[in-house]
Amino acid sequence: MSTAAPPADWHRLDPRTVLVTALVVAGVVAGAAIPVTLGLTRWSSLPVAVLQVLAGALLVIGVAAGADRVRWHRTRYRIGTERVDLHTGLLLVKRRSLARSRIRTVDLTANLMLRLLGLVTVRIGTGEQGSESTLVLDPVTRAEGERLRLLLLERAATASPGVHREGELAVLDPRWIRYAPVSFVAPMLGGAAAGAVMQVSDWVGAQGQVIEWVGDRFRETPLLWTIVVLVLAALVAGVVGALGLWIEMWWNYRLEREAGGTLRVRRGLFTSRSISVEEARLRGVDLVEPLGVRLLGAARLDAITTGLAKDHEARNADHNTLLPAVPRTRADAVAADVLREPDTPTGAALTPHPRAARGRRLRWSLAAVLAPVLILTLLGALLTPVLLWIALGCAVVAVPVAVALALDAYRALGHALSGRYLVTRSGTVRRSTAALERAGVIGWTVKQSVFQRRAGLLSITATTAAGGGAYTAYDTDASEGLTFAADAVPGLLEPFLERSPKGA
Repeated sequence: MSTAAPPADWHRLDPRTVLVTALVVAGVVAGAAIPVTLGLTRWSSLPVAVLQVLAGALLVIGVAAGADRVRWHRTRYRIGTERVDLHTGLLLVKRRSLARSRIRTVDLTANLMLRLLGLVTVRIGTGEQGSESTLVLDPVTRAEGERLRLLLLERAATASPGVHREGELAVLDPRWIRYAPVSFVAPMLGGAAAGAVMQVSDWVGAQGQVIEWVGDRFRETPLLWTIVVLVLAALVAGVVGALGLWIEMWWNYRLEREAGGTLRVRRGLFTSRSISVEEARLRGVDLVEPLGVRLLGAARLDAITTGLAKDHEARNADHNTLLPAVPRTRADAVAADVLREPDTPTGAALTPHPRAARGRRLRWSLAAVLAPVLILTLLGALLTPVLLWIALGCAVVAVPVAVALALDAYRALGHALSGRYLVTRSGTVRRSTAALERAGVIGWTVKQSVFQRRAGLLSITATTAAGGGAYTAYDTDASEGLTFAADAVPGLLEPFLERSPKGA
């Protein structure tokens, strides 16, 4: 195998990638060493188990570092005038290339280890589906990452300055952390913490003792109070976890507009992230209000844009979030700045939907909660009266909640036209107010079920190449919904409306 240096226009990754890999694998091995050692003591003495684990750890670290050394040696990249090329692989060499004109994102991330070494991972993407649309340079120096970001996102300024400032649009306010505990993440983390305790105790062979210890603490406590205390303990753990996760994700947050029309989001405590969004690809914003956050008068702001990374690794990385949960007035103000509008479309007065839409939501919600109640009632009549009492309890608790959520979902419905944007709002557990640029609409989808037809309703969806791809005004008045679509994008829907009477 030749070791000749690549041509001058080709570049290698930073050689410290081998050190990073060795340290990361060492950390993982150290975390697994204790339970593995304790497990081996069942068949051998403690000193022998320690030596076995140490030898295995050195072998694993050495293999991982050696494999990464080969990857580094066989990886090179080149930034040409028209294309970006990446060659990698040992036996099966992969040669991948992206046209520079199609590049939409150059995002920089760095975990704690990379930050200590002054390195970053660069993700260059076209925003299309699949891993083939993204090139990953892992790692390069931070200076090289910034150079690549500026070079590949260099565009002629296409957006007029307008009345909104350049530079910093939003910066972290530590008071925003108060919205973290009311997110849906808190109870999920609480359940995960309880599961982790049971899993770790099982690894060390002490799960029975843990269950027995918890049972001893509540031996004289009624079952109901035991359940309440355990649930509260899990929620407290979830709240602590949610606070920690928020700090890790949003510390050092900054949203700024750079020269040339690029929005840049930087955030992260241990793992730093830098995400760039070209304003030329921005098609609107989505004001998202999860139920808990909305009860405190807050919302987060997402970008509706084409060209954000959509490969597997970046899919769940909050790449489209411009602003975390903040007071609603602040979110509206940032939305106006981002869109360069004097008044934010997300704050426009919306046209309410007919009362028939309220009836549909009430029926859906009641059916969803009464169906299991009916099943429990039938089983109780056949098997045991205990199920009848459970059914009664479920009905007493669930029916008022279902009615409240249905009425809230109805109040959320609305649509409007606001300047260059069409606005739709819906949802209760997750309320979404989407302001989509009318020029970004590429088609309409009109749906009307038998029940909607009888009620004089329809749902009309604006399809677009940006964001989620579809934004719907649910259960609008039939004539009003069609008029809304026709006015939003003149000439797109009228031909179909004109032909429909002839085909009737």
